[in-house]
Amino acid sequence: MSRKTVTSSHRIGLLALAAGVFAFAHAAIAADPIKIGVTIAQSPPGSVIQGTQVLDALQVTQKIINDAGGVLGRPIELVVEDTQGLPEKARAAVEKLITRDKVVAITGEHQSSNVLAGMEVAHHYHIPYMNVNGWADAIRAKGYIEEFNPGNYSTRTAVAMADTMKRLGAKRVVALAENTDYGIGAAKSLGDQLKIAAPEIKFSYETLDRTAKDFSPVILSLKANPPDAIVEVMLPPAAYLALNQLYEQGVAPTAKTWLYDGSGLADYPDFWQNVQEVAKDMIVFGLYHPKMAMPPLGKQVAAAYTAKTHNEPNRLLAQSADSLFLLAEAIKAAKSTDADAMIKALEAIKWEGTRGVVTFSTEAGYKYHQWIDIPYITFQITAVKQPIADTRLVQDPGQPLDVSKLEKPAK
Repeated sequence: MSRKTVTSSHRIGLLALAAGVFAFAHAAIAADPIKIGVTIAQSPPGSVIQGTQVLDALQVTQKIINDAGGVLGRPIELVVEDTQGLPEKARAAVEKLITRDKVVAITGEHQSSNVLAGMEVAHHYHIPYMNVNGWADAIRAKGYIEEFNPGNYSTRTAVAMADTMKRLGAKRVVALAENTDYGIGAAKSLGDQLKIAAPEIKFSYETLDRTAKDFSPVILSLKANPPDAIVEVMLPPAAYLALNQLYEQGVAPTAKTWLYDGSGLADYPDFWQNVQEVAKDMIVFGLYHPKMAMPPLGKQVAAAYTAKTHNEPNRLLAQSADSLFLLAEAIKAAKSTDADAMIKALEAIKWEGTRGVVTFSTEAGYKYHQWIDIPYITFQITAVKQPIADTRLVQDPGQPLDVSKLEKPAK
């Protein structure tokens, strides 16, 4: 073999090696993860149960996305911060995620007060913020272009509750609301909707401290003058305490007074650990029921969630999954993680998620960047420790409430 041939061979080999190194480096750059920030309550006083459900759902969704090749050839990475359910912690968490971790979007939050705090920071830095479960209408009324809502909203629940109260024939309704943006906002919204749907109903609400353990003064006043229906708009642990004290004092549910859960407590994993007889005969506003129809993606996510957690699917599963999927779909449509491009893609999106076809309104007020037509259902618990699948479905999505299926306690 001549020296010239050897030199040429070496040159070809070096060129091939260089090309391989370049290709490897390029692939490594292309495979850099897309970081999504997650703010949730992972420790008290926040709702840790909700935080756990949200995180499990996001991780299940992350795996589905990444197993399918990621987004633009890049994997999704979740960067999680614990807010303890406190607005000041939520604000600090979003600040850290954006400035230090360089996330391209924020999701995960499941308490309205924290959403209101965190979205201010996202708005300041102009980063997309996908609200999982903040129901307060004040969130959307801000009109922040960065903030989107595929979860429920107070007016949607209030319309459902007002319709139910009207169909029950109630003459006097009292709401028990926690002293947060969510609780007070939900109670006021219910009052507004009752004025429209059933102005003949006399309505009032009592504000209860979410950190308190004894609600005797309010409950004893209700015992002295029982209403036709009590609507609860509170979150655990205070909600559980209030429900048990209502039952212990013989206030609700009774032959005189309906008990209505407007907060979707029944699908919490610790629900039956904290309430017993009080839940029997309770009417529940719901966003998920095993008997409701679901798109293929919803069934896929539900199966993956059960395989991971050994728990039944729930409303937060669907809301959390859709939140992350929507961010991924926006990046795909925009072909970029640029904030303006993602926001534009989200405003134009029409995508079938876990619960139906999601679109976002651009109408000002409580509808802004909200999925308006979220499916909801109503069911009644008819036995202690009853699985959701066995509860009595009295209202399917898009259908009127069937009052004839409801039953009151004998006394």
